[in-house]
Amino acid sequence: MTEEPSEDLVATAKRERAARRGPFAKIALFIRQVIAELKKVVTPTRRELLNYTAVVLVFVIIMMAIVFGLDQLFGWLTIVVFGSVGS
Repeated sequence: MTEEPSEDLVATAKRERAARRGPFAKIALFIRQVIAELKKVVTPTRRELLNYTAVVLVFVIIMMAIVFGLDQLFGWLTIVVFGSVGS
């Protein structure tokens, strides 16, 4: 039966190995990790992309309508409270 190393021993070894790495080795490790993560990315299908685009456009239009409505309301309230501009 083989004995597995304790978690503390493994963590200590990883820290020591990371401390011994030079700056170029750290950059190379970073690039390898970025490439590994990019391989996990799943591109959406054309249908999904069109669906996501439509959802975003509808949301933006709704938000524009809300902001426009609030702008008109506050403009009207300002005129009511402070009077018309030309007076």
